[in-house]
Formats: sequence, structure tokens, C-alpha cells
Amino acid sequence: MRKHLDVSAYLIVGPENTLGRPVPEIVGQAVAAGFTCVQLRSKTATAREMIALCRETAAVLARLGRADAVPLLVDDRLDVVLAARARGIKVDGIHVGQTDIPPDICRRYLGEEAIVGLSAPTATLVDYVARADTADIDYFGAGPFHLTATKPDAGHAADGRVYTHGCEELRLLHDRSPLPVVVGGGVKARDLAALRRTGVDGFFVVSAVAGAADPAAAAAEMVRLWREG
Repeated sequence: MRKHLDVSAYLIVGPENTLGRPVPEIVGQAVAAGFTCVQLRSKTATAREMIALCRETAAVLARLGRADAVPLLVDDRLDVVLAARARGIKVDGIHVGQTDIPPDICRRYLGEEAIVGLSAPTATLVDYVARADTADIDYFGAGPFHLTATKPDAGHAADGRVYTHGCEELRLLHDRSPLPVVVGGGVKARDLAALRRTGVDGFFVVSAVAGAADPAAAAAEMVRLWREG
């Protein structure tokens, strides 16, 4: 799966984001509509709750026949990924940020077939992706495109300033990055045509699908717009 990674339509979701609906239900609707990558992320769930969520979500992907095509990743929690795998749950990798467990450690514990994503830093985004050591990384997550309530600290740099990234910068980012780049942070359906024209490899969303009144319809519209863009 690592060799054929598709981050074009990337869902990030956790219990906080679904308006009380089951996370696996939202994931199933998004994947059935054409989403290509799933990340489970929660700042409130316990390790045991996250392991259970991995099991339930992996089962949904298997029922859809997409377990070998749509990677299931976990944000930040290497312990959860390892524990889930030890229980026989198919978790394909991890996504980490600059202050999380380093990618080389993730690679050491998860092996060569695992997917490891890394959030590029906000203030130095373009320069960072051009010079970063990518030996243990499979893709960069970049943003925010807009400020977003689902991750209110996104875009805040060490100097206290708040950054978002426009299309010109994302075009330059795509040109310089040696790895696929997926962009999110408040992305809506209306943004996808412009985002696609920058050349980046995909978009990630949370609330645009998980918080939609009809997640299946929202996901299908976003996939269609991205493909048409």
C-alpha cells in the first residue's frame, strides 16, 4: 500500500467531530464516496478507546473491500498503532507533527511497509519540504488553508503570528516538495478547484465531511470536484 499511496481525498476524523454519530459510520460513507485515505485523530479518547475505534474502522474498510486500498492511519499515537497491530487490527501507519514522535522512530517500530506522514511547519513550509530528510516519510501534510475550529492551534508559529497558505505558496510548495503534499485546514468544496490547480496531491478535511448534515453527499461532492478540477 505504501508504494501506491493515494492522498487525493483524505479524511481526518475522531469522536469530537461527528455530531455524535459513530466514527466508523462516517468513515464508511466517505470511503464509499471515493475518499482514499483515513486518519483517526482524537485529543480526548483514551488509548483503549482509540484501539477499539481502530478495530471498528478497520472492519468497515474490510466490509467495503477497501482494506488493501485505503490506508488507515492514526494521528500521533504510536502506542495505539502498536497495540492495535498486536491485537491483529490492520492499521497501516501514523501521522505525526513536528513536536510528536520523530518519523525515524515510527519507521523503526512500524517497519518498511508502514505509512508515515509528517505535518510540515507553518512558518517555513516551502523551505522545510525542500530540505527535509524524507528517508522515513511518505507524504507531507500542509496547512492551514483557512483557520479552522477543529484544530485552533494550526497556523500558529513560535513567534506568535498566525499563518495560512494561499494558492501561490502551495504551487511553489508542490514544485519543491520531493514527496506528495496534502493540504487542509478549513477546506470546503468551493476551494477544491483552486486547490487542485496548485498541483498539490490532495486535500484533507474534518468538519466538511464529518460535520456535514449528510456526510455521504458531502464526501461525494468533494471527490467529484477534486477529480473534475
